[in-house]
Amino acid sequence: MSSLAQLMILLAATVVAVPLFKRLGLGTVLGYLAAGAVLGSHGFALLDDLEQVAHIAELGVVLLLFIIGLELAPTRLWELRRTVFGLGSAQVLGSTILVGGVLFLVLPWQGALVAGFGLALSSTAFALAHLAEKNELAQPQGRIAFGVLLFQDIAVIPLLAVLPMLGAAPVAVTNPTPLWLSALKVVGMFVALGLSNRVLLRPLFRLVARARSQEVFTASALLVALGTALVVSKVGMSMPLGAFLAGVLLADSEYRHELEADIEPFKGLLLGLFFMTVGMSMNLRLVATRPLLVLGAVLGLTAAKMLVLFAIGRWKLKNTEQSLSLAISISQGGEFAFVLFGVAREHAIFDVTMGDLLIATVGLSMVVTPLAYMLFANVIRPRLRAQPKRAFDVSPDGDAPVIIAGFGRVGQVVGRILAARHIKFTALDISAEHIEFVKRFGNFVFYGDAARIDLLRAARAEHARVIVVAIDDVEASLRTVETVKTHFPGLVVLARARNRQHTYQLMKLGVQHIMRETFAGSLELSADLLTELGYDFADTKATIERFRDHDEALLRDTFEFAGDEQKLIEQAKKARAELESLFEKDVEER
Repeated sequence: MSSLAQLMILLAATVVAVPLFKRLGLGTVLGYLAAGAVLGSHGFALLDDLEQVAHIAELGVVLLLFIIGLELAPTRLWELRRTVFGLGSAQVLGSTILVGGVLFLVLPWQGALVAGFGLALSSTAFALAHLAEKNELAQPQGRIAFGVLLFQDIAVIPLLAVLPMLGAAPVAVTNPTPLWLSALKVVGMFVALGLSNRVLLRPLFRLVARARSQEVFTASALLVALGTALVVSKVGMSMPLGAFLAGVLLADSEYRHELEADIEPFKGLLLGLFFMTVGMSMNLRLVATRPLLVLGAVLGLTAAKMLVLFAIGRWKLKNTEQSLSLAISISQGGEFAFVLFGVAREHAIFDVTMGDLLIATVGLSMVVTPLAYMLFANVIRPRLRAQPKRAFDVSPDGDAPVIIAGFGRVGQVVGRILAARHIKFTALDISAEHIEFVKRFGNFVFYGDAARIDLLRAARAEHARVIVVAIDDVEASLRTVETVKTHFPGLVVLARARNRQHTYQLMKLGVQHIMRETFAGSLELSADLLTELGYDFADTKATIERFRDHDEALLRDTFEFAGDEQKLIEQAKKARAELESLFEKDVEER
């Protein structure tokens, strides 16, 4: 079968299975797994080159780890340190001991350790999508779940590095290089990557950004992620580890959000393909011939992880409802378990039958999560809420409440005021040259077009309260407002308008807080002028306020005629006459 025909089959299975499973409330990951199981050798065997598909699908894991690395900016990691390293390590250690202890009865210690650790991991893609869908990601249990998942993603990296050493074959046979030399290579690679970040990567993205070509920027992002993974693999480390390191190095870069937005579609598609290859490798015959064993393994894994997570939730949150939600949300097996078990089988840490059982357990555990949550939401939660509850302090949200789109003259003033009040904000700007200029004065701005929904999501707009659209270009400003109004309706928009026509267009999009950039300055200048001409402070203030109120009313009244120049001229003449009459009346009353 040709490669094109195989691709068509994979795409057709995705289009059918994923929307169906999502509609049933079972999640996209389970849809990919089911589609792969149907297509694989244990199903209808519609594909004849699974190895080639698997090699391409591995890139999904590589890109996932690159994006995870991008999330690990040192400042963000420091804010989450207690949740990530405290609660995350408690969950991984507790689940590994509980699950691995049972497996130790039937496996050597190496196999029990790897299997226990792999089963302790949860699915980042599955759990975050589930929490977002249930609107719990910003709640206390959602923040703890995010921190635990982040620690799991970090913890898998060192195990991938040492996994070959736990295999049945001695390391010296497969790798004649002395251990000290291998360690020296790894250290050297870390140093080389750190230097290349300053000397090569950031200048590269600066150069590409100046070209203002979205396609070239996307190609550069993929080149860095995949290229670093390939280089790191040449010194004996895994490709996912290389991608993770590249992401961490760029986590503090002003291009982080743009990189994440550009790679996200490729990551999503390739990661879906990865889940499909896992589904293809699931031994359905084992499930059919030994259903009680598989069911017992799935329920045992879910119960063990729920127990550990519930204990962590009760200790930290002191709330039964939130603790149960946390326990259910990340009780399933994870995508990295598939990676670990695949590598473990290659190094004979456990046999093929045990590997098939573990993979089936992880895959089917993802079915339990949505079913368990339905039971929790419909039966358990209403009973818990019926009981009297004490009030709890609201945990502070770690996300910036303000996004500034456009960090020019207006955006910088807003940013300086927010910084003076210690209010966090995320600034976005499309000009690479401008970003380099403002960085000299201590400002940090992310590169990217704020009109792109994927970039706004990467900047965590769904968790912000206000966006200040201070973009100089009128069309770009309107595109940004339209995107925000369509996809983030709860976000309050404060917009800068270049002129009256721009103001009308913003009003048409539903923006209520508009600053006409020359209007306030003109009023202030006029006030100074009247003072110099001898008018007292009270008279000057009254004149300026009357003019401001009148002009804003005129703006609202002429909004419906924004496209009719003749009507606007008539309304302006009428308004001018009314304003003169008001001032003349003031003079007469003095």
